Amino acid sequence: MRRISSTEAQNNFGRLLMLAQEQDIIITRNGQDVAIMTAFQPKRDGSRLAESALVRGYGLRKATYEEFLDLTKESEDRYEYIDGEIFLLASPKTDHQLTLTELFGAFYRFFDGTECIPIAAPYDITIKRWPEDINVVQPDLMVICDMAEYLGDDGYYKGVPVLVCEILSEASRLHDLVKKLSLYMDGGVREYWIADPLNKTVVVYGFEAGRIAHHLTFKAPEHAHSILFPELIVDLERVFRTLRNRGSVLSD
Repeated sequence: MRRISSTEAQNNFGRLLMLAQEQDIIITRNGQDVAIMTAFQPKRDGSRLAESALVRGYGLRKATYEEFLDLTKESEDRYEYIDGEIFLLASPKTDHQLTLTELFGAFYRFFDGTECIPIAAPYDITIKRWPEDINVVQPDLMVICDMAEYLGDDGYYKGVPVLVCEILSEASRLHDLVKKLSLYMDGGVREYWIADPLNKTVVVYGFEAGRIAHHLTFKAPEHAHSILFPELIVDLERVFRTLRNRGSVLSD
């Protein structure tokens, strides 16, 4: 990673475009980092979109929330908006969806008849670290315990889920482990589950006052349990069953 001043960036923009194919370039102004120039990866698997990095003068800027709304309002694709960057969500693979199905079933059975409601993606949630900091995400699975209080007139939930679960995939691994962990911790989520079908593990984070207060790791065939809801216990051997382990529902 290389740092250059905004003046140098203006005078050598063409050369910097070539350098950016090999390494990220941080652009500074008055000694402060103000922008990043990075190579565009033309993939539709959760990588950053070209539309989120627009050229202006000497460098790159992030997308505004209004630009995110313009991009998504008539699109059938699924997007997330985090820290001014727009992410296109890939179509999940079979293992991801089977894991989600098992986790949702376990959550639904546990919370049935309570004020808490488990909801699976796609469902937009707005997370703010402070009032002007708008981020829009679609967690794989979430638990909402104040739906009646925060359901807006437009039919969208305006609060923060008490528990969020993301299921790792090859495309989303770094995104979920780093960027979303930080966002959920600072944005008011109280518990974060990260399910990994590849390694057959579930990591449970408990957040308090913007920090990690608890950190538990479970691996199949163990049973994972919630920190906020201790009686919520999930059989990981069942969650991470493969198609071969499920048997056939059809009789010969």
